[in-house]
Amino acid sequence: MSNLIELIRRSKTFFIYLLLALVYLCGVFSESAGLIEEFKYSFDDWLYLFRQNILIVVCSGTTASLLGIAAGILMTRPWFKRFAEPFAQGFNILSAVPTLAILAIIMTITGLGFKSAFFGLITVTILPVVRNTYQGITEVPDHMIEAAQGQGMTERQVLWKIQIPNALYVISAGIRTGFALNVGTSPLITLIAADSLGEFIFTGIQLNEFNSLLIGSLSVAALAILMDFVLSKMQYWLLPKGVNPQRFAEE
Repeated sequence: MSNLIELIRRSKTFFIYLLLALVYLCGVFSESAGLIEEFKYSFDDWLYLFRQNILIVVCSGTTASLLGIAAGILMTRPWFKRFAEPFAQGFNILSAVPTLAILAIIMTITGLGFKSAFFGLITVTILPVVRNTYQGITEVPDHMIEAAQGQGMTERQVLWKIQIPNALYVISAGIRTGFALNVGTSPLITLIAADSLGEFIFTGIQLNEFNSLLIGSLSVAALAILMDFVLSKMQYWLLPKGVNPQRFAEE
């Protein structure tokens, strides 16, 4: 086993051959199972649903991130600290409610379609953003805050110039987690008549069509990987070098 691990570490060519073999096997399986033909036949529908899925994920994820950051900042303010714990418990209770139940409750208020899915996905996404924002700001070392206050900075200046910049990496990690939950939950919005790749998945389950099921599930998996890749690159390039541990490691 150790020899195999050592071989893998030393040989990049091995990975290339392994990857090509996996691609070949996947291609053979897809062709023999009729998956490629099914995908070609339903490509227009797939493209429309893929775009709609990205749209709802980006809209709800961005809104939840902004609201979550605002809520996390609010919880760290001195005048709000006595309400911070019950406020945080409210988000924890919200996260404990099953997603389908949340979608059903919202649907009774806002009806079927995009609007209900939008609010439902916000409730799924917002908790890790709130938690990481609160944690990131409260864990800024006291000596940095005291040094800023010693230089005459006001409470607001300490927040925007010291606490938030130093918490950016933790906040961005919460946003990535929130988007991952968002993408993973997005197929369920098909159940409340909102367009998403879940249409392929649920159609495949109901009609016992494995190709449709595979197209939907593989597409959602690809979307999750794509979304996380984009966010990781944004995290790497947009965060300042001084507060980004990923860039520390390269020096």
